[in-house]
Amino acid sequence: MNLPNLLTILRIFFVPLLVAALMQDNLHLTILDFTLTNEFVALGIFLAAAATDLLDGYLARRWKQVTTVGTLLDPIADKMLVSAAMISLVQVRMLPGWMAVLIIGREFAVSGLRSIAAAEGYTIKASDLGKTKMVTQVIAISLMLLSMHYKQLYEISMWWMWGVAFFGVASAIGYFAKFWRKVDDSVKKRRRRELLIRERRRKKAEQAAAASAMEPNH
Repeated sequence: MNLPNLLTILRIFFVPLLVAALMQDNLHLTILDFTLTNEFVALGIFLAAAATDLLDGYLARRWKQVTTVGTLLDPIADKMLVSAAMISLVQVRMLPGWMAVLIIGREFAVSGLRSIAAAEGYTIKASDLGKTKMVTQVIAISLMLLSMHYKQLYEISMWWMWGVAFFGVASAIGYFAKFWRKVDDSVKKRRRRELLIRERRRKKAEQAAAASAMEPNH
C-alpha cells in the first residue's frame, strides 16, 4: 500500500465525516477564540478531501506508483465525495434535487462508458471540459457550503452550480461522441469475426459430412 493509494482511501473516509458535519445543526467548535459552525467544518473536510484528489494523482505519476487498485479506487472515491456533498446539500435545502440528480447521473453515465470502453481495450482520458467541470465543481460546492452561513453568496454559488451542470453535460456528450463510435465499431467487428468463424466451422462440418457420405461402404 503506497502513499497515493492511502490518500485515495482517506478521501473515502472523509465522506461520512462530511455528511455528519452537514447534518449536525448544533455543531460548534471553538479554536483560538474562533467558533467553527457545521458549515465551516464541512467546508474544511470537503477541501481536504479535494486536496487529496489532486495530491494522490500527482504523487502516483511523479513516483511512478500508478497501481490497478489506485486506478479503480480513485474515480469511486471522487464520485462518493461529490455525491455525498450534493445529496447533503439537497437534504439541507440548499440545492435543488433535480440538479443533484443531473450532476450525479452524469458521473455514473460517464463511469459506465469508461467501463464499456475499457472492456473493449480503450482508455478514456479526462477531457479539458471534464477537468474544467471538476474545478468548477469544487468551487461551486465550496461556495454553497459558505452560503449556508453567508446568505449573500447563495446566488453566486447557484451560478457556479449551473456551470457544473453545463460543463458536466457538455463533457459527457464529448465522451460519448468521441468513444461510442470506436466501441460500437469494435463490437461490430468482433461479432463479424464470430459469425465468420461459425460459418467456416459449419462449412467444414458440411464438407466432412459430404466426404463421409461419398466413401464406399465395406
